[in-house]
Amino acid sequence: MRLLLTSDTHLPKRAKELPAPLLAELPRADVVFHAGDWVDMATLDLLESRCARLVAVHGNNDGPDLRARLPETAYAELDGLRFGVVHETGPAQGREARCAARFPDLDVLVFGHSHIPWDTTAHTGLRLLNPGSPTDRRRQPYCTYMTATVTDGGLTDVELHRLPQR
Repeated sequence: MRLLLTSDTHLPKRAKELPAPLLAELPRADVVFHAGDWVDMATLDLLESRCARLVAVHGNNDGPDLRARLPETAYAELDGLRFGVVHETGPAQGREARCAARFPDLDVLVFGHSHIPWDTTAHTGLRLLNPGSPTDRRRQPYCTYMTATVTDGGLTDVELHRLPQR
């Protein structure tokens, strides 16, 4: 099962549209995760129309229309792996312990907000993944997104994809 992870798209404020390489991944993904800060409804509508399955949340920059359609926290079980999605997890320092305590029943937590790619594992085995942002690199050298595979109840092939500079 192929996964696509993205967050912090901030359209149309940070870019006019989603990058072509990210759009090209949509039909290849069995499940797409979006960890919030869409900003516009059109991006949500686009992903809903092109994704086989979308697991998504709203972020701190999302207005009432997006908040009405998206939860603050979303969950999905894929081939026995328990996923959660949130936008914010707080400061980097202590993130693993904080998230492990907040989400004791999860195997993988997808989050956003910082625009900083993140891939660590808490002492409990909780895997924390932040795909960065495909449209707003902030202090990072590249805009990014992630892909991964769920096989036989395990998460494999987690890959951070760097997008060409605009």
